[in-house]
Amino acid sequence: MNREKLMKMAGAVRTGGKGSVRRKKKAVHKTTTTDDKRLQNTLKRIGVNTIPAIEEVNIFKDDIVIQFVNPKVQASIAANTWVVSGSPQTKRPDNLDNLRRLAEQFQKQESGAAKPEDDDDEVPELVAGQTFEAAANDGAAP
Repeated sequence: MNREKLMKMAGAVRTGGKGSVRRKKKAVHKTTTTDDKRLQNTLKRIGVNTIPAIEEVNIFKDDIVIQFVNPKVQASIAANTWVVSGSPQTKRPDNLDNLRRLAEQFQKQESGAAKPEDDDDEVPELVAGQTFEAAANDGAAP
């Protein structure tokens, strides 16, 4: 090897100017797998559970729809966290107004189903001129 080539190679590994120490080992860059592992550890700490048998997820954002076919869905209800992972497809819906109407109808049905029809827990209204003491005395008299 000639001297110029050696100087060029030595200059490539030098971190400072002339007379500085060469670095001992090459810097290792993080890969995306470490980021994925950190994300999985964080999700595990939150306590997400996998939800099986979901065939499709549609996310409506502005005037576009992000669609996931056969995604992996994880959820933590306590942390209000949903994780949808898979390959997304961005679509522009032709009938967005119809979809909005269907979503509103579904929400109305859900809120209507949440109200109980049986109101036995309420206190009945008092009849005018009647007191609890009088009703108790009438029941105990015979």
